[in-house]
Amino acid sequence: MHVDELRTSLQSFGWPDYLVFCLMLAICAVIGIHFCLQLRRESKQLKAGDPEEAAKSAASYLVGGRKMKIFPITMSLISSFISGITLLGTPTEVYLYGAQYMYIMGSLVLMGLCMFYIFLPVFHDLNLISTYKYLEQRYNRSLRLFGSVMFIMASLLWLPIVIYVPAIAFNQATGVNIHIVTPCVCVVCIFYTCIGGLKAVVWTDVIQTLIMFGAMALVLVKGTHDIGGPAVVWQRAKQTERIEAPNFTADLTERYTFYSLVLGGVAHWLKSNAISQNMIQRYLSLPTLRHARIAIWTFIAGVLTFLAICGYTGLLIYATYADCDPLETKLAQRNDQLLPLLVMDTLGSYPGLPGVFVAGVFSAALSSLSTGLNSLSAVVLEDFVKTFRRKPLNEAQTAFVMRSVVVLFGIVFVALVFVVEKLGAVLQLTITLTSVANGPLLGIFTAGVMLPWVNSKGALLGGLSSLLVMTWMCISAQRDLVTGDLVYQRKPYSTLGCNYTFAGVPGEFSSLPLDGAPVTPASAAPFQLYRISYLYFTLFGALVTIVVALATSLLLRESDVNAVDTRLLTPFVRRWLERRRSRRSQLPAAGKRQEKLRETAT
Repeated sequence: MHVDELRTSLQSFGWPDYLVFCLMLAICAVIGIHFCLQLRRESKQLKAGDPEEAAKSAASYLVGGRKMKIFPITMSLISSFISGITLLGTPTEVYLYGAQYMYIMGSLVLMGLCMFYIFLPVFHDLNLISTYKYLEQRYNRSLRLFGSVMFIMASLLWLPIVIYVPAIAFNQATGVNIHIVTPCVCVVCIFYTCIGGLKAVVWTDVIQTLIMFGAMALVLVKGTHDIGGPAVVWQRAKQTERIEAPNFTADLTERYTFYSLVLGGVAHWLKSNAISQNMIQRYLSLPTLRHARIAIWTFIAGVLTFLAICGYTGLLIYATYADCDPLETKLAQRNDQLLPLLVMDTLGSYPGLPGVFVAGVFSAALSSLSTGLNSLSAVVLEDFVKTFRRKPLNEAQTAFVMRSVVVLFGIVFVALVFVVEKLGAVLQLTITLTSVANGPLLGIFTAGVMLPWVNSKGALLGGLSSLLVMTWMCISAQRDLVTGDLVYQRKPYSTLGCNYTFAGVPGEFSSLPLDGAPVTPASAAPFQLYRISYLYFTLFGALVTIVVALATSLLLRESDVNAVDTRLLTPFVRRWLERRRSRRSQLPAAGKRQEKLRETAT
């Protein structure tokens, strides 16, 4: 059998599968309708035309009235964070480059500590709807608008990839063109997000998280059974060095090292959790800081579980295709179709089970998309409409703005899928592109909560400087990947055991990129700043922002540490500053002048 015939025969998506898939979409739509009716009942109890009542309506739509429970919020956080990019991208990463990437799980715990002690206490005490209102309170309105624009830019770079990924899985399973299925599914997501608000988003996320977990568990159990058990998976991974100890080399251009996975990993997780409107909006929907802190650790436990499953699935894919690499033979036409291929190979003969998997991948995407759309409506309403409109909005105007934003951005994201289709593997692509906006943002927020010396001029100059540097780095890195000037060494693979024909000569391969050309590893190429590991990108962008912001603020000598509102600082900095102020208040006038002189000299 030729590879094209085999690929067609694996596309056995029958009516039970379509039924399961459509049932998932129908459940999401029904949940949206339920909470839409609930919002209408609540709105009837409010006074028409009253700005305060309009604010209550917006809070109910955007943060669930701050009365949400820990369990649904935790499930929503997991579902929003574990997008289709993670479900398909992580197994692909492990299959191609080994399990070194999985050491990034340790940095997730470090991120939780940073969230617990540094960021979350500040945001929760301020009782915000838009995270970027913090920037106005800490700096000025220009920084708030800068942060909001960066968030919109990051969403424009991230969410089209989120939509594209499940369409790849659907295409592998059914052969249906991705540009047919993408608009159809997104219409459902836009519908329930638009009419149901945060409560609809959260409770659809709960359903979608359970579907995701069930889908991955099916693949893991059935695939492991077919291959002969976990021992076979482990043995084949060890033989090709896909299981390896942490890489402690100091080479910044190495794809994965202990340092890039820990240091770069913490920055990567922080930009997705500590400063992202998508995630913070959910933490702020909980009634108290204690509830939010519990949600952090339950969220981390859930994400670690999903990452472990995804990493093992990557090893399982290799164990299944150890003697016949589907990328070399073109049985899988894109890198990120490896997991869908495994699903159709192992579950295709069981009616309905491929439908469960595709529903799971789409669930991951829909949860991230609905979260993003809901957060964008919050940012546009709070940071743009209310900021520039002198007259307060009434309830009807507020509802119109929020729902219009959801619809318009949904259409834009679907259109941008055409661009994403031309780019590379989704995991590296996502982290690289989103670092353009998230690196500067992470730096501005971190300087805001931890460095009271940084003022608005320094923060704005630092953010703009980082934005320019990160734009250059990301464009240059992506260009080198597309042109083949920058390649990463794959783990060994083989096509000697293929039982079908394909274009090419069977053989064993190592140190080759996907096109089969000889490799020039990134570490062997001349050093260029943009060729550092993609995991460093967000960290580098944040550090550029902080260094430029702090240096500028100190050089201008316009910062008054004592004028900073301590509520805007993280608790341990807050306590230090309050002790400092207390000590200054006890000094006599001469002592205060001497301390002022010492500060000026410093």
